[in-house]
Amino acid sequence: MCKVEGYDEKCGYREECEVGFKFLSEVQVGKSKSFMVLRPRMKLFVIRGITIMLLCACFVQLMALGETWGPRVLKGWPSCFSHSELPLPLEFPYAAPIKAASSPPKRVYKNNGYLMVSCNGGLNQMRAAICDMVTIARYLNVTLIVPELDKASFWADPSDFHDIFDVDHFIASLKDEVRILKALPPRLKRRVEQRTLYSLAPISWSNMSYYLNQILPLVKKHKVVHLNRTDARLANNRLPLEIQKLRCRVNFNGLRFTSQIEELGRRVVRILREKGPFLVLHLRYEMDMLAFSGCTHGCSSDEVEELTRMRYAYPWWKEKVINSTMKRLEGLCPLTPEETALVLSALGIDRNVQIYIAAGEIYGGEKRMASLAAAFPNLVRKDTLLDPSDLSFIKNHSSQMAALDYLVSLESDIFVPTYDGNMAKVVEGHRRFLGFKKTIQLDKKHLVGLIDQYNNGSFSWDDFSSVVKEAHATRMGSPKKRIIIADRPKEEDYFYANPYECLQLLDEPWRST
Repeated sequence: MCKVEGYDEKCGYREECEVGFKFLSEVQVGKSKSFMVLRPRMKLFVIRGITIMLLCACFVQLMALGETWGPRVLKGWPSCFSHSELPLPLEFPYAAPIKAASSPPKRVYKNNGYLMVSCNGGLNQMRAAICDMVTIARYLNVTLIVPELDKASFWADPSDFHDIFDVDHFIASLKDEVRILKALPPRLKRRVEQRTLYSLAPISWSNMSYYLNQILPLVKKHKVVHLNRTDARLANNRLPLEIQKLRCRVNFNGLRFTSQIEELGRRVVRILREKGPFLVLHLRYEMDMLAFSGCTHGCSSDEVEELTRMRYAYPWWKEKVINSTMKRLEGLCPLTPEETALVLSALGIDRNVQIYIAAGEIYGGEKRMASLAAAFPNLVRKDTLLDPSDLSFIKNHSSQMAALDYLVSLESDIFVPTYDGNMAKVVEGHRRFLGFKKTIQLDKKHLVGLIDQYNNGSFSWDDFSSVVKEAHATRMGSPKKRIIIADRPKEEDYFYANPYECLQLLDEPWRST
């Protein structure tokens, strides 16, 4: 090690001057052969170092791509995601905490503006809308503000996004696709507060050309645009494959429930698994559903009057005069608890199996549940499996309670919804993604006719059971493509119930139907 002895005006510190002079003199007279040998060795060392750094960078990028799309040759999984990215693994997912996926690199792009969205409806209606809005923001090159959740609907749930979903994971896990902020930058926030925010409801079932040609110019003009209704605003079909896969990535990786809700879900599943297999019954026989749908089959005259008053009390429930009998025969009503008991028995469900009721308060209470409880005595609910203190933080928060039911539904041996609502569809699609786990899709239009014939004595029990089983042999959540109806997009198979683009093998491209 050299010692600095003083400062020289010509050369700076004396030691540096001496060393430099000595070095130059040695080169000039050729006395240092070792230096001449050292130069190629130094070059070789530098080349090797640069090569190693480049190889490391390439490896990191390949790992990032592998984590994002999960090629089958690397992962062994016929999906666009790896097992580690799934919010809930397949086999006993609640046994250990979920390992966090590595954070992708931040996407850098020219920002066209800011998009604010207000989601409407219940949990799963909002969940699908969030997936669509992230996808739209990505392809418009705009910054998305964390979505605002519905607080004005029938349920009047005050929960914000961060009360239900892990907001930090949501932002970080998607940052290589879209920039997401928790709030507008202060300058823009002040500007929005001082002026009227430009707000509109997009056209339902639109493709990306609508957003590029109609919405993007508005964002560029106003800098901030607010979409005030976001359910079913993106088409089911005829979208580029990368758009469909991004919708899935948001749904199955970006949207993770809070750690509190997931821990509660783990506990419920652990309690159920200790006693064996379990079936989740999404019994959509709550007061709001009956009032909204106008389905009053089996209700007393007082109950019919109560439900009708409720329907007229809510201005956004536009359909007021409803023929309940006709609607039921068309298969547009949820099955009653009595009808459900008959159908499950006819399907051959073991009467001793645990049945977890994923629902709110059943209209008519225990009296209405008597037939179902007699046929299947092991009925359980979240409030019978857990102590009141366990549910205290989500009590009176319908969306958080629905999130708990969602987690349990994903992990059930069989999932049976009695109504084709948003939860039934989104859970069905998620279970397809998890390996086509059994979901019995009840054909209600066919079933109500069979039930009426059985109750009238036209069928013996054996004949009734045989026909019900035959009718549902191909309705168990097995692989299939969505039906496309070009001129009636609302009647098409729902993307989130069957996101088959995300289940395909990467080396076997799907052909359009």
